[in-house]
Amino acid sequence: MAPNDRSIPRPLLIALIALPLLLVAGVGTLGLLYGSGSSGAAPTSSTPAPIRTGPVALPPIPAEQSTSPACGRLIQALPKELTSSGEQIGRREIVAPAPEGTMVWGNEKRDPVILRCGLGRPDELKPDSRLADISGVQWLELPGQGASSWVAVDREIYVVLTVPSASGTGPLQGVSESIRATLPQQKVDTGTAPK
Repeated sequence: MAPNDRSIPRPLLIALIALPLLLVAGVGTLGLLYGSGSSGAAPTSSTPAPIRTGPVALPPIPAEQSTSPACGRLIQALPKELTSSGEQIGRREIVAPAPEGTMVWGNEKRDPVILRCGLGRPDELKPDSRLADISGVQWLELPGQGASSWVAVDREIYVVLTVPSASGTGPLQGVSESIRATLPQQKVDTGTAPK
């Protein structure tokens, strides 16, 4: 099988997936700097954590299979909450129009966990790629600054889960259970043609 020419280069994929995390951090920083608009408030001795509220902006990226029946089944089966660092985080609203095949979890204290379904095969997936088996799903980690993107590579579609560094394995375990129950396992396509 020939490599998929529509795959997204890693730097572009990481930049597009990490952008919402940066936007949330930027909004939180602005909130800290400018406060609620009330004047004369006494300064605090410690800086509070940024507040992460409101809809999350997800820029559109190429995901030709995001409208596929497989992505539709997965999105419907995803949990309403995930465990992140031992704490339950619920689904977050996505700025309209929300890209097809996406889901976001988070709360006011944590950067969002972002799922995108139906992206192309990652260029980094090679015959010698180191994969992690999490709850019966094979994942390829694409490390980034402050977050890693994990790609489920053993299903009929590729699912990317971007997880902030401090989240632990809870988000991957929760999503893996839904993937395992919804999408049949198949052989990993490393992009090499059989000889």
